[in-house]
Amino acid sequence: MSWHGEPLVGFDLETTGTEPLEARIVTAAVIAVRGGAVEERRDWLADPGIRIPEQASAIHGVTSERASAEGRPAREVADEIASALAAYWTRGVPVVAYNASFDLTLLAAELARHGLPSLNDRMDGGQIGPVIDPYTIDRAVDKYRRGKRNLEAVCVEYGVVLDTAHDAGADALAAVRVATAIAGRHRQVASLTAAALHERQIAWYAEWAADFQSFLRRKGNTDAVVNATWPLRGRGGSLRRRSCCAAPTASRPGFPAR
Repeated sequence: MSWHGEPLVGFDLETTGTEPLEARIVTAAVIAVRGGAVEERRDWLADPGIRIPEQASAIHGVTSERASAEGRPAREVADEIASALAAYWTRGVPVVAYNASFDLTLLAAELARHGLPSLNDRMDGGQIGPVIDPYTIDRAVDKYRRGKRNLEAVCVEYGVVLDTAHDAGADALAAVRVATAIAGRHRQVASLTAAALHERQIAWYAEWAADFQSFLRRKGNTDAVVNATWPLRGRGGSLRRRSCCAAPTASRPGFPAR
């Protein structure tokens, strides 16, 4: 059976901002799915320790006041999310996240901020994965399709119902359903193992980054550098600061659209 018929885990964060090395977790969801049905779900509300900008609250609906009153310490939340993901990876279950490089890099930054073990440190083999990113896959296999590539638009393209955009649980589940819909449409995706698809996405993301960097430089931004690392910015889980330019339709500056 192809990977898209096996158990999958959806993952999503809603945050204080758009720069993954600086933003903080506000809400999160990790959802185990088998055969399209939700088998297990965990949700978190964090107190990020900083004020949530009004523009972020307008997107995900969580205010600073609510996060302070109801949220758990950010350190505990980040640790539990990382442990949950590592447990699924250890069992060989792929983690699906839309624009995974944003969410995983942000989570890695939170772990480093609080002095917690990194994602890679939690893995016996020292490397996370498999990760399945419908954003990266869709952009590679349907390169010339016009229109936006955010989660809402791609859900429409693949006939996936997104109940409440920017709710972490709804986005996590939608990411899984989009991933399976892409596999159903594109045989070359379905035919790969999850591990092989993980490796293929590394190459696809690097190709996109090189193309987009060239585009930006042709348009006059001669110093543009688009980070080409996927699914976690930096080598070996490190979080060295490197510039990363946004795509024209990006809703999160510095990272492609969600």
